[in-house]
Amino acid sequence: MILEALGSALLGLALAWAATHRLAHRLPARPLVLCTGAAGALFGDFVTHTALDAAAVPLSLLGALIVSVASLSLLIRPTGRLRRRSVTTA
Repeated sequence: MILEALGSALLGLALAWAATHRLAHRLPARPLVLCTGAAGALFGDFVTHTALDAAAVPLSLLGALIVSVASLSLLIRPTGRLRRRSVTTA
């Protein structure tokens, strides 16, 4: 179980590192992104490990990947300014 948690944390860090290199202009500070990726992966591993029991290590890592991607996607900011239209103007 320790190796599974370590593997999921490394998976989350690798995913967050790739996101910071690919989408650096749309993400906040790098330490926040790295911590979010690792924490999301550990939480995803915990949830899938609890739901599926210890026999399904590849599925636990898949759950870690999915939750890490979902948590990192919440950090992405829009590229430009949002255009706001007034409801009263026609």
